[in-house]
Amino acid sequence: MIRVFHPCFQIGIMICFSLALSAQYSDGDFNKVSQILMQQQQDWNAGDIDAFMTSYWNSDELQFGGSSGITRGWDETIARYKRVYPDRATMGQLSFEIKDISKHSRKVISLTGSWSLERESDRPSGHFLLIWRKIKGKWLIVADHTSALCP
Repeated sequence: MIRVFHPCFQIGIMICFSLALSAQYSDGDFNKVSQILMQQQQDWNAGDIDAFMTSYWNSDELQFGGSSGITRGWDETIARYKRVYPDRATMGQLSFEIKDISKHSRKVISLTGSWSLERESDRPSGHFLLIWRKIKGKWLIVADHTSALCP
């Protein structure tokens, strides 16, 4: 036997389902990840690469992709940052702009954005894609692909 429900009942079910999905994906995780990214910007602008790196997964499985290829592992990634940006002048003043943030599950968020550095001699900029995972209750970057715009 096929049951046909009244259209108002069907619409009510769809609204409840939509609200349940909305609640699942608006639980403050977007705000938390955005706040962490803005803290990274502040840490960078204070010249503190060590503090900047606390947002990254401290694991050999961390992946960073950039113009020089793929760097694997937290230790290698921080060493790369310190080699490429050895002083405040090369670090400049960093600005992030979030373009998109998407939640793929309760424990995975992707964030795309743009970055720019203001330095005395130049203004490099580019884009990035960050994959965040919630590990032991904390949102951490597990993969970072950052590219620079060609001058």
